[in-house]
Amino acid sequence: MEKLVLSPELTIQDTLVLRNLADDIARHQHTKPTLKVEGDEGYLSAGSTSQEASDTKYGISAERDAADIDKLSGFNDPSSEDFEPTVISALDLRDLRARLPAAVYDHVVQPYIVWAQGLVRHETDVIMLTHLILYLATSLPSALWLFYRFSYLHGVLHFAMQVWYMGPYTLMMHQHIHMRGILAKRPLLRLLDAAFPYVTDPLMGHTWNSYFYHHVKHHHVEGNGPEDLSSTVRYQRDSLLHFLHYLGRFYLLVWLDLPLYFLRKGRTANAARAAFWELSNYAAMYTLFRLNSRATTFVLLCPLLLMRLGLMVGNWGQHAFVDADEPDSDFRSSITLIDVPSNRYCYNDGYHTSHHLNPLRHWRHHPVAFLKQKEVYANEKALVFHNIDYLMITISLLRKDYLHLARCLVPMGDQMDMTLEERAAMLRRTTRRFTEEEIREKFGKGKPKEN
Repeated sequence: MEKLVLSPELTIQDTLVLRNLADDIARHQHTKPTLKVEGDEGYLSAGSTSQEASDTKYGISAERDAADIDKLSGFNDPSSEDFEPTVISALDLRDLRARLPAAVYDHVVQPYIVWAQGLVRHETDVIMLTHLILYLATSLPSALWLFYRFSYLHGVLHFAMQVWYMGPYTLMMHQHIHMRGILAKRPLLRLLDAAFPYVTDPLMGHTWNSYFYHHVKHHHVEGNGPEDLSSTVRYQRDSLLHFLHYLGRFYLLVWLDLPLYFLRKGRTANAARAAFWELSNYAAMYTLFRLNSRATTFVLLCPLLLMRLGLMVGNWGQHAFVDADEPDSDFRSSITLIDVPSNRYCYNDGYHTSHHLNPLRHWRHHPVAFLKQKEVYANEKALVFHNIDYLMITISLLRKDYLHLARCLVPMGDQMDMTLEERAAMLRRTTRRFTEEEIREKFGKGKPKEN
């Protein structure tokens, strides 16, 4: 059995979830004392016994799961003594308290939390106000200054700052577009909630409202099926050539493909809105480029090009593994990651299967929802990885490094009895391109591609 890597940088929730899964594996294999979790000692829950393992399917202990679910639920419940809001990305609140002088924590951090909780939509989401203040206090003034007095050094530093911001910002906006806002539902805050993306989106590489129309109104309707413009099923997902085709089409044709999709579906208003916002954003960038080409390049064009690369790399990794038997199953066409970049810094983006099962689920609720449905995930042959993010999933696929991916797999259900090589072979099978005949058979829809 390969070791599971329990990074000290994992969130509290991810640490609990990964320990829970490691305990299942130990129970299932009847080798609790020999299963090692790198970086952690004594991860097994209280009450674990070898006898209990022999009596429990997939090593699952209902008693232990109930305790872990209760703990995770309390973490999100303001009335619970376990409740903790998220204030910054890098540290959980208890770690922030431990690292700061008591006077700073009591007289700066705590009053800020109380104030922020009155402004955000969910009391857990102090971090969203923290980040919004950060972007408006750094990205916006920096961009304006570049248009006023440009220098290449400032341009490079500004772009580097935006690269650091892009992932967390995009996943904050992911919450925004699904929940129709992140701030409290009060008149002035509603206005700010609606207005700020028109300022910050272009600075982070997004065109106006394109994320909403492509992701919410399109991707979640089609669910990586054959009519999804970002679907992976027609591609060999470990082929660099196929990935470049996938990326190139999105770069060059998304402005046209998305309105045409809505027209085919009879959603004329969405087609008009998607086209209007995309093309008007291009027109604004062209105008600014004519006025100040150097500032526009660093402030708007470079973030746009990088963001669209990042979106496609991410979506490729999220939907690369598609089971040939049930490709329309959310459990078998998306994955779960328990890792630091996706979940600590990007609002639990690693729980992609959970998100597809319920797109309106709040980001803090994904870990507990996963544990509640853990046996379903196992029965449905869902894929859970750890110690790897979507970028490295995609890179590993393009390198055809299935052994590395198998090492990162957290086996559930029947996967527990597979060898490393068998897991690698299983993963390889799920990246095969679907033929048009298979698409018609499996999805019952989807027209053959025209050559």
